[in-house]
Amino acid sequence: MDASLSSDDLKFREEVRAFFHNAEPEAAQQLINNPRTYKQGAVQWQKKLHEKGWIAPFWPKQYGGAGWTVTQSYIYETERVKANAPDVVPFGLKMVGPVIYTYGNDEQKARFLPGILSSDDWWCQGYSEPGAGSDLASLTTRAVSEGGDYIVNGSKIWTTYAQYADWIFCLVRTDASGKPQQGISFLLIDMNTPGITVSPIQSINSVHSLNEVHFENVRVPKANRIGEEGQGWTYAKSLLAHERTVIARVADSKKRLNTLRQIASRELQGGQPVIKDASFRHRFTNIEVELMALEYMELRVLAAMARNESPGAESSLLKIKGTEIQQALHELTIELAGIYGGVVLDDGEPGSSVGHDFGDSARKDFMYGRASTIFGGSNEIQKNIIAKRVLGL
Repeated sequence: MDASLSSDDLKFREEVRAFFHNAEPEAAQQLINNPRTYKQGAVQWQKKLHEKGWIAPFWPKQYGGAGWTVTQSYIYETERVKANAPDVVPFGLKMVGPVIYTYGNDEQKARFLPGILSSDDWWCQGYSEPGAGSDLASLTTRAVSEGGDYIVNGSKIWTTYAQYADWIFCLVRTDASGKPQQGISFLLIDMNTPGITVSPIQSINSVHSLNEVHFENVRVPKANRIGEEGQGWTYAKSLLAHERTVIARVADSKKRLNTLRQIASRELQGGQPVIKDASFRHRFTNIEVELMALEYMELRVLAAMARNESPGAESSLLKIKGTEIQQALHELTIELAGIYGGVVLDDGEPGSSVGHDFGDSARKDFMYGRASTIFGGSNEIQKNIIAKRVLGL
């Protein structure tokens, strides 16, 4: 693997930096940071990317994507984090979109892809259920055939931003007679269909992003099924592999590590900066070394993707180590915040705090970050995948 950048790559990096400088992402990021204006900010920013032609880096040009190389995508992501620019909402652009253009028919591509690219259609993911999380193949939401439609009954849970969604992509059971994985189909469901109810879940960081979605005799056209009936598990595995690669969030952790270094350099303990404390430096350096190793692992996976190889068990390795590093950073940051990490603000407005200016965000990041080793397939399940596919156990 050659980690150096070519002259063309360096020119592209300058183009990306110039775009972020002129696009002024701070305005959109401020809206995104406030739960009440989250969708407004996300859509505002994504429409700027769409106008530039950069909304879907990995999508083929024939479907409206940027058609970037893997190296260009890596450069963009690195510069995005440096510029404090928002990431795109993943459900449409990074998850269901690639499934549709890979496994969908021409009519489905023409119907759904333009709305995903323009951000006119907001998507959410219907995978986990109250009784089926890490063991996703045990899902029980049923889709019974009735003429040209399916009648869907059941519930999905932990559905992020379902309260804003126009569409949901769902795994449903269409056959219970064989192996669990063989009876699952992949459906695209209009969230305005009669019989769908969205119930909010207030998370531990006091933000409403999660929901439970209930289906009661929901009629879904069979034309909204991706691929063949009973083959949804195959399509879902492809989606999950890419999702776990994204969850590693290497560039974000590098930015967070640098911010932590700056904070520890100005916060005092015993009259000297915390960064000089031997115990703190030991923990900080361990995270830094592991993050460096994770970045090279990510580069190897990206190089494989550039050869049109799907990220397999390596995506599980990225997910495990990436989320563990995120949590280690959250823990060190909230310890640095001390008692101010426990302050709960009444107004809920981002950016306002008591005492340490990072105390409120440290607490919220720590609390929500507990879920990172669970969502996208728990780390325990990822270890089973590695044991089976890498170690042959």
